Amino acid sequence: MALVLVSCGDDKPATKVAEPAPAAPVFQKKSPAFNADSAYIFVEKQVGFGHRFPGSKGHKACADWMHKTFELYADKVYNQEGEAKNWDGKMIKLRNIIASFNPDAKERIMISAHWDSRPYADHDPEPGNHNTPILAADDGGSGIAVMLEMARAMAVSKPSIGVDFVCFDAEDLGKPDYEDSYCLGSQYWARKPHLPDYKARYAVNLDMVGAKGARFVWEGFSVRNAENVLRKIWDLGVQMGYSNYYFYYQGGAITDDHYYVNKLRGIPAVDIIHFSESTPSGFPAHWHTLGDNMAVIDRQTLKAVGEPLLEVIYREQP
Repeated sequence: MALVLVSCGDDKPATKVAEPAPAAPVFQKKSPAFNADSAYIFVEKQVGFGHRFPGSKGHKACADWMHKTFELYADKVYNQEGEAKNWDGKMIKLRNIIASFNPDAKERIMISAHWDSRPYADHDPEPGNHNTPILAADDGGSGIAVMLEMARAMAVSKPSIGVDFVCFDAEDLGKPDYEDSYCLGSQYWARKPHLPDYKARYAVNLDMVGAKGARFVWEGFSVRNAENVLRKIWDLGVQMGYSNYYFYYQGGAITDDHYYVNKLRGIPAVDIIHFSESTPSGFPAHWHTLGDNMAVIDRQTLKAVGEPLLEVIYREQP
């Protein structure tokens, strides 16, 4: 609205324009930079080891590399070795790796991902490939890459709270018809954590977080156990310009590593995982197929996950 004012000795009307609404506050970034190229290289390095399921040659080589790389950045790195019974009744050796920042801090945030690869491409469109191991660039490699890049950034400027990056082994050996046959590494850790009295304010699990066009919705168990944590991550993701990745509606409940972290350890835990409306499984088309290779990995998606998550951590106060 404009008001017309007539002044003495002046036949030109003056106008008063309504003042604009105050500008929205400028986003104040508190976290160090997340380098998408670096994260991409961390995926590439894992895939370069080949298949990484327990017992394979690439499994040991990749574990040794992860341990050494985290040692470059973190204050302390734990190597947890154990055994678990596979769905076929055989015992397998597993190795969880935990990298800690500010290890003496009582209040902690836990970030996790699985690092093993699936030994059978049972969802590949070609039936002849169903017993062929996959390279697992996204389903395994992407989550670890995001954590490694976050650790690299945190080494430059440490957060004020304790942070633990937990790399779970033997997540992807399971068979749908066998209860609790997935997530063997997280089940082992939840019953026997690297520190006997380990506690965390909350945990965030990353699974399939590197493919082009990824969509992240609110996973069912996450909503039930830690909705406030979901909202923190999603809100910051949108504020930082990633609204085309983060969607505020609830998907199905998924038995992933976060489920056992909450069920067996009592830590509120959420899962950031790629959701697809265009496939019967609800997962991306490359899920458990030979197509899960470097061709699906997108630098921007890795950054869309790692950058807001870093910001969440740097806004936490002891």
